[in-house]
Amino acid sequence: QVQLVESGGGSVQPGGSLRLSCAASRSIFSFNTMGWYRQAPGKERELVASITITGSTDYADYVKGRFTISRDNALSTVYLQMNSLKPEDAAVYYCNKRSYWITWGQGTQVIVSP
Repeated sequence: QVQLVESGGGSVQPGGSLRLSCAASRSIFSFNTMGWYRQAPGKERELVASITITGSTDYADYVKGRFTISRDNALSTVYLQMNSLKPEDAAVYYCNKRSYWITWGQGTQVIVSP
């Protein structure tokens, strides 16, 4: 069964850092651009960053310069390094394909507060 398992969330103060991980089934990971998404309470899920099979990246404007997406194809894992976190970054973070989403995982919660 295809699965996405996110981890690495937690509670940090503004300005802090977290590194999120997402382990995906190899059958999906190996052939797809992967993305990190987030959903804050009462808001739509939004794309934060994406990375192609060859490592080309794209970021939402509001995370450029602060977040870095990467992938390890051998481990079928995609990462999101988040630095200089702001309270508005607080959300549940998910990974999925960049398009034609598969079943969402449970996500990992990020809390940013003093």
